[in-house]
Amino acid sequence: MTNYVTQTSDKNKKTAFLLCLFGGFFGLHQFYVGKIGKGILYFCTCGLFLFGWIADMIKISTGSFRDNAGVPLRQ
Repeated sequence: MTNYVTQTSDKNKKTAFLLCLFGGFFGLHQFYVGKIGKGILYFCTCGLFLFGWIADMIKISTGSFRDNAGVPLRQ
């Protein structure tokens, strides 16, 4: 029998959601999860013209948002 271990990020889902809600326009949630390049892109384009910001809010809410290592955020 094989045991599987699910990896989770050291970043918190609630913190990422709050940063996205109040600072997603500036990419704060992207900087928080370690995606520096994407954070700069969000900062320069006002959250990818709001479309990226809204998409990230949905991703974080549903649990499909991932950090820079590709693992899901912890609860």
